[in-house]
Amino acid sequence: KQSLARLAAFICGYSIAQIVISSTYGMSDFKDDLKGMFRKAGLKEEGVLFLMTDGQIFDECCLVCVNSLLATGDIDGLFAADEMDEIVNGVANRVKVAGMVPDRKNCWDYFLRNIRKNLHVCLCFSPVGDDFRTRALRFPALVNCTVMDVFHSWPREALYSVGKKFLRNVDLGSDVERDVIERFLPFFFEAVNEAAIDFRLQEKRHVYTTPKSYLELIMLYSTLLEEKRSDSAAAIERLDNGLTKLRETSESV
Repeated sequence: KQSLARLAAFICGYSIAQIVISSTYGMSDFKDDLKGMFRKAGLKEEGVLFLMTDGQIFDECCLVCVNSLLATGDIDGLFAADEMDEIVNGVANRVKVAGMVPDRKNCWDYFLRNIRKNLHVCLCFSPVGDDFRTRALRFPALVNCTVMDVFHSWPREALYSVGKKFLRNVDLGSDVERDVIERFLPFFFEAVNEAAIDFRLQEKRHVYTTPKSYLELIMLYSTLLEEKRSDSAAAIERLDNGLTKLRETSESV
């Protein structure tokens, strides 16, 4: 989800804004980050993509701001009076050029229109579990004011192509052996998905697999293959050294 969002932002020429969670990060820090996005989109009139994952929800209260942003394009009480005056003065000339009276209301409306035009929100949330359902009920704009992209399972051809690309620099032996291994990985991943369905029907428990799981499987295979080859090489070397010592001892006796 994040990879596609970043690709879309790059294609559109938008800058990506994300919050950085720390042990001391709180609502005031979150609002400061939002102010920076608002200024960039409203004053500088630059395209901004606010990318947020469910792992970055440090407090459910932050979703109040996100819900308001999605529903109205504004967040009540985000800016103090002096900050609002600064923004009004910053857009006054552009409001005058647009043929409107540069009063406070028109300037603020112009600022908000720029935000609605230039600030885009991308929520990379996982539907797994009850959290998403609960948040959708509490903050309806997460559903009503967004367009949902549901990602389906990769087809076997895509799994095969990705596995082949990630294993191209790994020594898998002959061409025949390489072809067998590359074709086995999609079969193995699909078999796990089928087993997960049977597990859900029998045990009433969900086991989820994602494209990231497939990539982790490939990386795990590559790492284990390298480790086992190193172990085998070390064992062969120890055996050769032992046989050499035995031969030397036998000749000496």
